[in-house]
Amino acid sequence: MSNDAPPQSRKTLWLVAAVCIAPFVASFVAYYFYQPEGRVNYGELMADKQLPDVALKLVDGNAFSLAQLRGKWLFITVDDAACDAYCEKKLWQIRQVRKTQGKYPERIERVWLITGGGQPAERLRSEFEGTWLVNIAGSAVAGSAVAGSAAAGSTLLEALPHAGARSDHIYLIDPLGNLVLRYPRDADPSGMKKDLSRLLRVSRIG
Repeated sequence: MSNDAPPQSRKTLWLVAAVCIAPFVASFVAYYFYQPEGRVNYGELMADKQLPDVALKLVDGNAFSLAQLRGKWLFITVDDAACDAYCEKKLWQIRQVRKTQGKYPERIERVWLITGGGQPAERLRSEFEGTWLVNIAGSAVAGSAVAGSAAAGSTLLEALPHAGARSDHIYLIDPLGNLVLRYPRDADPSGMKKDLSRLLRVSRIG
């Protein structure tokens, strides 16, 4: 007698599996692809492409890559270490939007890609504590490791589409490392909050 499961049993197993994964698939399809009239994302929907997982350095010299933050939603900003008034405004916005997420703030990380070399002022490091400070600039004369980090940083920057300057935008990355939304210069925090709240509500992966 064959030990294979009867066709009806196999059909039941497939049905159970489909029921389990359907909510996850449906929620993401609904958010990313179905836009009924009257419901529009505030942020600009990107092409859902995965950012390159390159080897980088934090400003303290420790190794860093976006892969170590997989499973989290990421806000990414790009600015010089000097950080002008608009740079500070963006850092403040993503900190505040994160704080508004009730029981979910631990699902969100903030990443500042620092261009131009140097380190942010101690005041900024203290005020925006918890932000990952990633130094993506470097010089070949400073050594091959720094030069390699700079090249990797350039690769990451090139994957961030921009209208105007990259420093104009705030980017939102999903828990799988995909770029999903881009916010314009002087973005409205309430619109960002609504986008993020909806994503956290439907997401089953971060």
